[in-house]
Amino acid sequence: MLATYWKNGFRSIRQNKTYSFLNIFGLAIGIACAGFIFLWVESELNYNKHNANYNHLYVVKTNSKVDAGIFTHTSTPGLLGPSLKAEVPGIANTCRTTEDNTSLLFATGNQHLYVSGRYADSSVFSMFTLPFVQGNVKNAFTQLYSVVITESAARKIFGNAGEVVGKTVRIDNKDNFTVTGVVKDPPENSSFKFEWLMPFPLYAQSNPYIQNWGDFGTRTYVQLAEKANVGAVNKQLLTYLQTKGDNSGIHFFLFAMKQWRLYSSFANGKPSGGGRIEFVRLFTVIAWIILLIACINFMNLATARSEKRAREVGVRKVLGAARGSLILQFTSEAVFMAMVAALLAIGVMVMLLPAFNMLVEKHLSLGLNQPQHIWVLLGLTLICGVFAGSYPSFYLSSFNPVFILKGMKAKAGSAAFLRKSLVVVQFSVSIILIIATVIIYRQIQHVKNRNLGFNKNNLVCVPIQGNMERSFPVIKQELLNTGMIENAALLNHYILADGNNTTSIGWPGKKPDTRVVISQRMITPEYFATVGIELSSGRGINEGDMANLADVEKKADSTSMLNVVITQSMEKLMETRDAIGSLLTLPVDEAGHIMQMRVVGVVKDYVYGDMYKSSAPVVFYGLRGDARALYVRTKATAPVEKSLAAIEGVMKRNNPDYPFDYTFVDDSFNSYFDGEMLVSKLSRVFASLAILISCLGLFGLASYTAERRTREIGIRKVLGATNAGIAVLLWGEFIKLVMVSCLIAFPLAAWTMHQWLSAYAYRISLSGWVFVAAGAASVAIALGTISIQAIKAAVANPVKNLKRE
Repeated sequence: MLATYWKNGFRSIRQNKTYSFLNIFGLAIGIACAGFIFLWVESELNYNKHNANYNHLYVVKTNSKVDAGIFTHTSTPGLLGPSLKAEVPGIANTCRTTEDNTSLLFATGNQHLYVSGRYADSSVFSMFTLPFVQGNVKNAFTQLYSVVITESAARKIFGNAGEVVGKTVRIDNKDNFTVTGVVKDPPENSSFKFEWLMPFPLYAQSNPYIQNWGDFGTRTYVQLAEKANVGAVNKQLLTYLQTKGDNSGIHFFLFAMKQWRLYSSFANGKPSGGGRIEFVRLFTVIAWIILLIACINFMNLATARSEKRAREVGVRKVLGAARGSLILQFTSEAVFMAMVAALLAIGVMVMLLPAFNMLVEKHLSLGLNQPQHIWVLLGLTLICGVFAGSYPSFYLSSFNPVFILKGMKAKAGSAAFLRKSLVVVQFSVSIILIIATVIIYRQIQHVKNRNLGFNKNNLVCVPIQGNMERSFPVIKQELLNTGMIENAALLNHYILADGNNTTSIGWPGKKPDTRVVISQRMITPEYFATVGIELSSGRGINEGDMANLADVEKKADSTSMLNVVITQSMEKLMETRDAIGSLLTLPVDEAGHIMQMRVVGVVKDYVYGDMYKSSAPVVFYGLRGDARALYVRTKATAPVEKSLAAIEGVMKRNNPDYPFDYTFVDDSFNSYFDGEMLVSKLSRVFASLAILISCLGLFGLASYTAERRTREIGIRKVLGATNAGIAVLLWGEFIKLVMVSCLIAFPLAAWTMHQWLSAYAYRISLSGWVFVAAGAASVAIALGTISIQAIKAAVANPVKNLKRE
């Protein structure tokens, strides 16, 4: 019987090619969109699940209590990991790593290239799933100067050299390292990514702060025992630092690997339940909404053909067909069409997958060889077929055969109301998506175009490598001599990053319980002029203020003095109208040495760290010895390619052992909005597709209306109605539906976008013109969609129509 129904479905498709194409095409677009979204959601939900210890791995989070609230971060003391393993029951293993990946120069023969990775304890190989393809865990870090690299790094460094274990590579033009292992590349959906790993003790040798409980700068991972109670462990961690003599109000807690990717948002020291999971929820809802719109489109197009199938229903009922069998027949036909749509959707996804991957910056695959993907596709197809075919099936099977065979029209009744309601739902969703797309775009542009307090344009950042800091005076002069460079300066952190922070800076009148995070920057005198930070009062750092960091740390005592510059927010924090001449203090070691600082200048605030918030207080020191970046301001009139070539030439002359590497600050700035940009791009795509599918539904309803009102239109034309008048008559009915959609969509969109914007401290306000423009666009789209049917009905010959009626 099912085969017969499907045969009838195929015949129906063949006999009604236009309507069938619109039906199948609309469903295919809906299924393809949902498929793309679910692939992306699957990738997000499966983050880190390749790790065998997925359910037992944690990272130690730090809660630092300051006046503005509780600041949550992942920076921990270097002594924490080994101490936790030795002293806290339930902790099976720990691993320390550097906080971020570091790019180092790897040299083999004539090959010189930068490779990114981090230092880690040897326990990293047992805690994380890092399969060895060459070498083994046992010998990975037996030598201090050993390095484990990934397969892609091995190909990059050695080419297709086969076995590379035992080979030597010179790193940073300083020391020779032996490759002791090659591991598989971490999966794309892994939070722990690297190209190389080196022994953590090697890092500790050159960074003695690792041995102090009061210095934070490492990341600590914890593996709990099988039956360990995470609550009990967290209870011990809460006051663990205090047992080491620290009374700064800093507390630790464990943050599970299963939450790293999706639940990264914290409020008042606890997970807020937000983060990337909000994107997952948002796009999952959008996927189902687009499927719903596609199914609504199917319903409207199916009922638009009801007049043509009414006689078929009448004949079948006269011949004894029960209503149940008719419902089964029409539902089966709908499922058959959904299956055809699913096959078309697969073809669409195959063609568009590269573009989608580029859009979301992933490497997703359809995975049609995976059973779960097949079941999901079949489930979506069945849901669409049954849901989309349910209403047409019940509607068509309800026709009275006596009326139909006598040539009487089937009464619209509540069915007409339902069809119009479905169109209202479609356009309401489409209008909401249009409004959301515009507001998201405006919010991103609002933040991008805000006054940052410095000029990010024509600013090039060159990471410090080799002897660049020692050779800076020569490098700077040669850069200026090119005629394409305005200025250059050194900084110990990247300008947009949070950088080194402290709560220990004191000043006269500071309350004992005041704890405010203050950022510290070490600069050269040219820094403010180079990046475009403006002076508010006093002066900047000059050559006479400069000192060596190592000397200051060694000789710091109550008599030493260092001139510094602060930001306006720091001046406000000190509760003084003029901070020039004020003295600041800063403990520099556990022996109690204090560095005294005199404020010689105040600069205007600038934005860094969180691009949506105002500037935090900053203190600038004139210190050498810890530079991380060289900032170069190119002339606005100089061509970009020539400016970069000039900088590269200077670097090759003065730092020939290191390849030239650089980034544009405006590109780095744009990368801060990757999440928002993803939402913006996907919302534009899905809004466009929702509108497209909605227009197909509106086209179907226009066809249905024109078909039902053939006699009325014929009579009106015989009585003298003009073509324009008939077209306006048909337009009016649909414009009313769109206007109702606007009335429903506007408050829903306003509430939704208000909730979204409330998460940002620096945000736009909702503007009425966005809603008016979205409504006008919807009306224009609706008019364009129904014009074909309206004009076609208006110009039809009334004599032929009335004869047929």
